[in-house]
Order: sequence, then C-alpha cells, then structure tokens
Amino acid sequence: MNNVVAKLNNAGLQINNKWLVRGVSFEVKKGEIVTLIGPNGSGKSTTAKIALGIYKNAEGHVDKYTNKIGYVPQKISIDWTLPGRVFDFMNLTEKLKEKDLDDALNLTGVKNLKYRNIKSLSGGEFQRVLIARAIAKKPEFLVLDEPVQGVDFKGEIALYELIKLISENLKCGILLISHDLHVVMSATDYVVCLNGHICCSGTPKTVANNHNYKELFGDRASNTLSIYEHKHDHTHSADGIIKTKKN
Repeated sequence: MNNVVAKLNNAGLQINNKWLVRGVSFEVKKGEIVTLIGPNGSGKSTTAKIALGIYKNAEGHVDKYTNKIGYVPQKISIDWTLPGRVFDFMNLTEKLKEKDLDDALNLTGVKNLKYRNIKSLSGGEFQRVLIARAIAKKPEFLVLDEPVQGVDFKGEIALYELIKLISENLKCGILLISHDLHVVMSATDYVVCLNGHICCSGTPKTVANNHNYKELFGDRASNTLSIYEHKHDHTHSADGIIKTKKN
C-alpha cells in the first residue's frame, strides 16, 4: 500500500434518509490522476469529500495513507471588496515559506501575479492561484473539484495540461472532478463514472465505450472523447499562448 494515498471501499453517504451516493470503491495512487465524472447531482463532490474525510458519518471504509493533502473546492466565498494581493491570499490561513510559495506560483505559471490585486485576476488566473495555493505545501493527495469552472475552452485545455504537469512534478495522487468530458480524458489515468453509484470505471477508452456511459452522455460524447485522447506536442501558457515543445 506504499503507493496508495487514499482508498474507498463501498463508501456512501445518506442524509435525511436519502442516499447521495452509495457503494463507491476506488483508490488513488501517487503519480496517478483519477477522474470522477457524471451528471449534476450524481455524487461527485460528495464522493470527494468522503475521500477527504469531511463526512464522519459516511458508510463503508475510507482510508487515507497521508496527511499531506491539498484541496481546491468547487466554490469559494471571497469578499471581493476587501483589498488583497495574490501573496496575501496564498498566506491567508497559514504562513508559507517564500520558496514554497514561489515554486507553486511558478509551476502554475502565475509567478508574475504574486503582488497583483486578487480581484483584478481573470477567471483562468484565479483558478491557477487556487491550484498554486493547494500545492504550495507539496501534497501527496490533491483533490480538485471542478477546477476549470469560469474558464473558456482554451483555458480549460491549458488547466488540464497544468494538472498533468503537477502530477508529473509532485508525483502526487490527484482526484479530479469534472463534467467537461471531452478534454479531461487526455490527462487522466483512471475514470470513475458516477450516477449515485459507480456506473462504470476503468481507463478513459474503456469508459468511453461502456454502454452505461453512453446511456448517460450519449454516443456523441463517447466519440468526442476519443478525439481528445492524444499526446500534446505543445503547451498553453497562462495567457493562452501556444508554445511548441522542442525535442
């Protein structure tokens, strides 16, 4: 189990006699990206919070093999009227070492925004800062809940490539939640398709061809996924500029 950072076994959550999700089993290993997909209300965020240990009354077994955890929630409440720089936001709950802060901003491509006012950032820039804040302490288990929300299509591709880069650099296990099926597959190792329970799971190609997945999202979605399952020969900077990789 040395390589496993989190494991769920028949996990679920019931609130007011209603099951939000049930019978979920999977594990996340170091250096691996596991993606939870499914329609709205399918239990993706609930499952992530179960994996984080937020719900103490969850059914089944939840085992975490590390205390070094990073988390980017789906929603974050900020009073945008208050002045504050990216630097201040990064240190909001805990003082970070300067090098760790700079390394995280550099890896996410926004080190130039370190002293920028947080409310002046674009949607893509803010998402990168959120991710930088989550990885600044070099987590072994990183949970990202809809990390591309509020970002345009080009920005989505860049953020998913960034998530893959983080996995490769930090060697952390990543649990990624998304409903942006057509792009996310190119950066994913293992997929869990939820609809209150696990409909299907496996490699991106396996899930894309599964009849349960097609019933949820349609044949067109399945075909679209195949298009984006490829090796990239370029990268996208924070400002959207495409840079060709040199051999």
